[in-house]
Formats: sequence, structure tokens, C-alpha cells
Amino acid sequence: MFDMRTELGEAFGTKKARKAIKSVAENAITGGVKMGTGELAVVNSIKDSTRDMATQEELQAAVDQARPVPRANLDADEIQDVYRPRDIIGSEVLKAIPILDWQEAAKSLQNIVCASRYVANRIVRVANNEDAVQRLKVLRYMMWVIIFWHSARPGKMGTMSVGKREILRDNMVGAPEIVIENIRRKFSDGGVMRKAHVDLLMTHCCVFAAIVDNFEILTLDLREDLKLEQKQLNLYFAEVGARMSQKKVGDQVVHTAKFVLPLQFPKIRQARRRN
Repeated sequence: MFDMRTELGEAFGTKKARKAIKSVAENAITGGVKMGTGELAVVNSIKDSTRDMATQEELQAAVDQARPVPRANLDADEIQDVYRPRDIIGSEVLKAIPILDWQEAAKSLQNIVCASRYVANRIVRVANNEDAVQRLKVLRYMMWVIIFWHSARPGKMGTMSVGKREILRDNMVGAPEIVIENIRRKFSDGGVMRKAHVDLLMTHCCVFAAIVDNFEILTLDLREDLKLEQKQLNLYFAEVGARMSQKKVGDQVVHTAKFVLPLQFPKIRQARRRN
């Protein structure tokens, strides 16, 4: 009400009234206004209620910790050390992932059947690289994660329903039991995938693609596998610190996700202060 009366006074008040309003404003700026009991009570209540409020940095840290993303080593000096397979997948699970059949098939130029467009376009290149054993394991784990996602069906209240273990074993051909259980527990709870599980799966796939493609990914194949719009996929890449770019190649727009240090993560929005 005070603000409204001030605006009316400035617009329609007499010269003397406008001068008085200006004086009040100047005194407020310099701290010269004496507040009554009511005003003091309001100010004191605001101080009490905001005393324990988190700072912007504390809020940002809380948001970062709660985000459904893979575990990252943010103290790393090299980009390949930020997302380490042993931290994201687990050392025991990583050891259990078989790759010999893929390596032998790639060397003998045999056809490797794959349920993922992203994985299929990279198996031979990665399998023929003797120094890329870990990346090949990540690629195969990623394929099973994508198959797990394709096996899920719409459930109640916006959730996704995961198939029973027997169905997962049939779909995730070649996956050891420890791998199937690892994926099932990581990306669902009691056979149900909620939004947080879906987001976690998507961000993991973005990071797996980063590891396989040396942290610079053409996103088309992954977008097709995950059945996402490009805008959605861009948001998931942003959540794990990637920088998105696009360029036109012929008639097609090519989108690229690149990871460079320091990684850039989404910031919480600050509310605009009212005058």
C-alpha cells in the first residue's frame, strides 16, 4: 500500500507532496528513516526467517549433489579421468564383461549382430584397437543398458515397468548375471523405473558415449537409440558437463557434444529482485 500511495503521489501529488516523497526516498537510501514498531517487527521477522537460508553456492552444491548423473571426478586434470568406468560401472562388473567374442569377430570380419545403432557403428573400430579394451567393455555394457531401456514398458502414473529377470536374460544375450543385476538395480527399483531412474540411464548413456568416442560425440546414433528429441538429448549432455554445437553438412544438421575442462554444468536460476 505504501508503494502504491508513493506512485500515486509522484504522479498526481502537489509539488510539496512530491518533494516530501523524494525526501523520504533519500532518507531511506542513507538510512535516515525512523521506523515504527510495526515496521521494525516486520524487518526483524524477515531477518529471523532468512538467517539460516543457504547461500547461492550452498544451493548450487545441493542441486549438483541431487542431480541424477554418473559419479564424476571433478578434481581431474585430464578429461579422460573425469568419468572413469571403474567408478561408474564398478570394477567387479567391468571385469565380468566379455569382449573376446567381439574382438575375434572383428578381426575375422564376421558380422556382429547388435540391437543398438550407436554400438553397431563402433564395434569394429573399437574392437580392432588393442589399446581400447576398457572402451570396448564400456561399449558392450552400454549396449545392454540400451536393450534394458528398450525392454521397459509404460507403467502406472508415468513410470516404466521393467521385465522380469527371465525376460531380461533373454533380451540381454551374453550378459553375465552380475551385469544384469547391476543394470537392473542401478536403473530401477522393484521392477519400476521412475523419472529419476530414466534420467540416470540417459545421462549414463551420454557418458558412455563420451568414453567410447574420446569425449567428442556425434549425437545422431545415440538419439535414435534412446528415442529422444535432439533438444532432450542436449539437456542430458548438458547435465553431465558437455558443450553442444551444431553445423550444417549438406542438407543435414549435425549435432556434436564435446567435453572439455572445466566442465560446465547447469546453474540454478536466481529469482529476479523486485524494485
